Amino acid sequence: MPDTNARTPVPDIRFLLLPLPEFAMLPFGGFLDKLRFAADDEDYSRQRYCSWRVLGLEHGHVESSSGVAVRVELTPAELSYADYDYLVVFGGRSAAATEALAPRYRSVLRGAAARGVRLVAIDNASFLFAACGLLAGHRVAVHWRHEVEFRASYPRIEVVNEQLYCFDGDRISCAGGSAAIDLAVEILARACGRARALKGLADMLVDEARSSRHPLRSLDEEAASGRHVGRAIALMRTLLASDKSSDELARAIGISRRQLDRLFVDAHGVTASEYWREMRLQHLQWRLLNSDHSLAVLADEVGIADVSYLGKMFRRRFGQTPAAFRRDARERRRPA
Repeated sequence: MPDTNARTPVPDIRFLLLPLPEFAMLPFGGFLDKLRFAADDEDYSRQRYCSWRVLGLEHGHVESSSGVAVRVELTPAELSYADYDYLVVFGGRSAAATEALAPRYRSVLRGAAARGVRLVAIDNASFLFAACGLLAGHRVAVHWRHEVEFRASYPRIEVVNEQLYCFDGDRISCAGGSAAIDLAVEILARACGRARALKGLADMLVDEARSSRHPLRSLDEEAASGRHVGRAIALMRTLLASDKSSDELARAIGISRRQLDRLFVDAHGVTASEYWREMRLQHLQWRLLNSDHSLAVLADEVGIADVSYLGKMFRRRFGQTPAAFRRDARERRRPA
C-alpha cells in the first residue's frame, strides 16, 4: 500500500491540458499516460513529481473525435497561470474547424503566454496558435497531412521538415499521434531528468523515445525505394504546392531526370512525374473530404494553377468531378 503519511513534494513541472472540441484521443491519452508514469515512484498515479489539470472554457465535458468525452476540471476564471509551467493544447479533427476557434480561445492562450507559460500545440492546434498570432517568428512542426495546408495559410511561418516535434523558445509544437509520447518524454527529461522521463515506457509497450528527427518509415517506402527515390519523395511532399518540375527535382537530388525516372519505375512502376501527380491527386481527394475549401484554394495547395485542368485530372483518376465526389462523400456521412 502507498504511504499516505509521506509528505507530497512540490512537482517539478506543472501542466494545463486543453483538449479542443473533436480532439484526437491518441495524442491526448499518450501524453497524459506518460505524465502519469513519470509522476510517481510506483504506479499509484499520484501527482508527486509532475502535475496536471484538464482545462476548458466551461465546466462539463469535451468530446473527442471518437465520441469519448473528457471532464473539464478547471476554467480560465478559476486558475492562476503562475501555478503552471506548460499549457498543452490538443487540436481538433479538422484544421479549419480548429482554426475557427480563435475568437473563443485567443484570450486564454495570450493570457498564458503573457504570464510566461510555455505554449504547446499538438496536432492541429498549430492552426489555432497561428490564427491567434502566437507563432510569429517561431518555427513549427505540423502533421504531414496538414503541412501543405499550413504553408498555404501561413506562408510567413517556418514549417520544419520531417520532424515529430519542435522546441522553439516558449513555443513547442508536435505533429500529433504517438509523437505526443516522445514530446512528453523530452519535456519531462528537461524538468525531471532522463531516468524519470523514461519511466513507464516499457509498461506502455514503447521500445524507446524517438528524437524529433526520427524518420517515419510508415509514411513512405523510402527504405525499400533507395536513397535517391526516398529523398525525391520527401521533396515532393515539401514542394507539393510549388510548380517545380521533375527536372528541377532531379537536379536538387544531383542526378539526371532520366536516371530519376528509371529509379522510380524500378521502385514503383511509374515515372517521377506520374508518382508526383498521384501524390497531388491523393492530397486533393483527402482535402475534399476533410475541408470546405473551394477547388481554387485547394489547387494552390497542389501546385496546379489551372482549376479546370485540375478538375479534369481528378475526374480521370477518380471517375467524378471534385464537386460530385465531395457531395457524395457528405451524403454517405449523413446519419440515416
